[in-house]
Amino acid sequence: MSEKVVLETPVLRKNDELAAQNRAWFAARRCTVLNLMSAPGAGKTTLLEKTLPRLAARRRCAVIEGDLQTDLDAARIRATGIAAHQINVNSCHLDARMIAEAALRLESESPDLLFIENIGNLVCPAAYDLGEHWRVTVFSAAEGADKPRKYPRMFHQSDAIVLNKIDLAPYCDVSLDELLESVRAVSPHAAVFPLSSRSGEGLEPWIEWVAAREVR
Repeated sequence: MSEKVVLETPVLRKNDELAAQNRAWFAARRCTVLNLMSAPGAGKTTLLEKTLPRLAARRRCAVIEGDLQTDLDAARIRATGIAAHQINVNSCHLDARMIAEAALRLESESPDLLFIENIGNLVCPAAYDLGEHWRVTVFSAAEGADKPRKYPRMFHQSDAIVLNKIDLAPYCDVSLDELLESVRAVSPHAAVFPLSSRSGEGLEPWIEWVAAREVR
């Protein structure tokens, strides 16, 4: 009678090892790293454009931008006076190796607060540890109140959830109360920030939360 031996090797083990190295590298430099994740079009870049100038007097910031094509988002960040490095990849997520290489390119900027704007996707980025200290999901209120329940992993793993474009919710037949309930159902412990990057409504609590983040 043959014996069945099951060998399980985590597919992401190598990435996790590199992420741990990234985290140690950032910690040694007292650089706090926030990983911003969302679906395409949720407003991550606009949120950064409004956030970075308000933080510049208190923190030395830099941004790693992830996209399939173009450096348009990195150009928008640089226009605020903040250093940015663009990563173009043919995949649905960034990984720890990409972040390690990009961080070296920004080391001369000596940032103490680094934002990673991940590829727009509500699924894949949640599976990849990049070596960040804090995870943030940016979600457009216009996407619907049911999406957090449909894509719970990203929300559940996040330390903060930005509900962007709340000014559009009434025009998209979306109940903000229902959306908040949906978010709380899958991520009861995350800090939640309903806001509009376009109008500036609700930005201050978010900015204060970011400014208070430290390496952990």
